[in-house]
Amino acid sequence: MSGPFALVDCNNFYVSCERVFAPRLHGVPVGILSNNDGCVIARSEELKRLGVAMGVPAHLIAPALKRKIVLCSSNYELYGDMSARVLEVMRAHYKGVEPYSIDEAWIDLTGHAVTIDELNALRQSIRRLTGIPVSIGLAPTRTLAKLANRYAKRASSGVYVMPAPSDPAHPALLRATPVDQVWGIGTRLALRLKAQGILTAHALSTADPHALRRAFSVVLARTAMELAGTACFEMNDADSDKHALMTSRSLSRATQCPTALMQAIRQHTNRSAEKLRQQGSTARAVMLTMSTSKHIGPARHHGRVVIELEHPSQDTFMFLRAARQGFEALYRKGVRYQKCGVMLMDLARTDQQQLSLLGNVSGEATLNDALMSTLDRANRRFGQRALTVGFIDGAGPWQLKCDHRSSRCTTRWDELARVRRT
Repeated sequence: MSGPFALVDCNNFYVSCERVFAPRLHGVPVGILSNNDGCVIARSEELKRLGVAMGVPAHLIAPALKRKIVLCSSNYELYGDMSARVLEVMRAHYKGVEPYSIDEAWIDLTGHAVTIDELNALRQSIRRLTGIPVSIGLAPTRTLAKLANRYAKRASSGVYVMPAPSDPAHPALLRATPVDQVWGIGTRLALRLKAQGILTAHALSTADPHALRRAFSVVLARTAMELAGTACFEMNDADSDKHALMTSRSLSRATQCPTALMQAIRQHTNRSAEKLRQQGSTARAVMLTMSTSKHIGPARHHGRVVIELEHPSQDTFMFLRAARQGFEALYRKGVRYQKCGVMLMDLARTDQQQLSLLGNVSGEATLNDALMSTLDRANRRFGQRALTVGFIDGAGPWQLKCDHRSSRCTTRWDELARVRRT
């Protein structure tokens, strides 16, 4: 845990992914919309300069302004695949790559005398092989690397190396950084710190860690030490195990059709089960939620039910049987549902389970394990929903509204990019 650490951050990631396969969007104000084309969740620099705020509902953007910009439906399948490609390039250069989010990753450079030229070479390699522009911040600790990355975005080279704590420029930089811009410090915590007279990153770095631990938390004490140049944080991989897995989305339009609702539930169950197997876990229970829109009148219904399984499982068939049982318990005829979700609960690692004499060790269970493995391999190779357990209508009313979604040309054979000869 000695460092140094580099933080690689993809610039305007969602927009950059769209621009890779649509060069016409370069230099154009572009916004990415949330599920069902609701609100703006990502903006290009050009769109920011036009004053379009993060989170603004698309229908509230003035028509005159809308004609000057491009709004794209979110294309998470494309973004996830492009993120994996960026990580692949990083891992070809360095061993200690630790994913942090879909558009950020750490590189643990302990024992490596890294140079600015090397980081520039990495940046150029990522751009050349994926088309994604990145910024890189280098510092002795992760907290300082996060801050260094902010400056890297403003640097013409896209790389910024934080001055060493012994360098006079280091405290000067921290004095110029408001405490609410420090990684991990939110608005409420910043207000509490300001009430104690801690207004800047430098003030936090010079505060007594023991006093911070008593008054706030051990995490804040470690943040202060990191700002002073002592590495304290271990970063869990972005794919670290979760204690529950939830797949839940609003429907593109409300429906009272039980067939359509069950198809949505079936899709959510398939996806949750796939994620469960990816992290090597089993689930002991399935929770189903169904709800109407909060804006409708007296016919509102918000229900949830938990179905306990006979034994821990990774089997999509078993989860679907439980989800069907929950659906039959919750569904009300004539009610127009707007949202449903499936949560797999009480998760445990497959290699950490207590064996039971009553456990399911039948040949059918072994066969289902092999079937699930085959299902996952097919979907990894040919794209999500290439194979599913149970019929799922791709044009059903439960499908997300995404009228402006670009092609998923890196994961779908039928959406490959086409080149025209002129």
